Amino acid sequence: MCKIVAIANQKGGVGKTTTAINLAAALAVLEKRILLIDADPQANASSGVGIKNENYEYSIYDTFVNDVPLEKTILKTDIENLHLVPSSIDLVGAEIELVQKLRREYKLREAIEPIKDNYDFIIIDCLPSLGIITINALTAADSIIIPVQCEVFSLEGLGKLKNTIELVKKALNPTLVIEGILLSMYDRRLRMANMVLEEVKRSISDNVYDTIIHRNSKIGEAPSVGQPVIIYDIKSKGSKNFLNLASEFLSHN
Repeated sequence: MCKIVAIANQKGGVGKTTTAINLAAALAVLEKRILLIDADPQANASSGVGIKNENYEYSIYDTFVNDVPLEKTILKTDIENLHLVPSSIDLVGAEIELVQKLRREYKLREAIEPIKDNYDFIIIDCLPSLGIITINALTAADSIIIPVQCEVFSLEGLGKLKNTIELVKKALNPTLVIEGILLSMYDRRLRMANMVLEEVKRSISDNVYDTIIHRNSKIGEAPSVGQPVIIYDIKSKGSKNFLNLASEFLSHN
């Protein structure tokens, strides 16, 4: 049975796309059938797994706006077991174009339905905002992973996001749950990072992953060559972090 997981945080720069790319790749390496859906018009998740704009005919935009079946947008990546639904800059205009559509909040859920049994997990990389595209992702998802940067403002954003999740549950998707809160960009040398770590563990311990994603140069370098970090440098600390995260994720599922 397929599980659909949104990677979301309305605050930008917290490692959301990095988490989506590398969790998807790590699960694929662990022999799970994975579909990564890039629902951010910057298309960083697409380029992060080696798919450039000139390489595809359809994107998630065509599914949202032109009702192209999601199956027609799916691309194979160089990683066995990992497929991608790419994004494009056109998605910026989809927020306006969807206004007149019936059941616009359910477009992604309905598009996923015919193909979801082909995969063990579908991972959706969301926009750092709460427009109609992100609402679609949360409506389609069974659960949500929330990356949180180890700094104070991220904690403030976390509270707002949890309120939004409750609103989505009440209005659109009553079964949506928080899969886990992932602490990212952690540097043990920084006093503030350690303070945030302790505060998160103290106040919301039930949902926090044991795995922490440390700051690591290889994680930052990997997207420049269109590869997840576990392909770019399997021996790096970043690779070990995300393989540990994938194992912990699977232990809960």
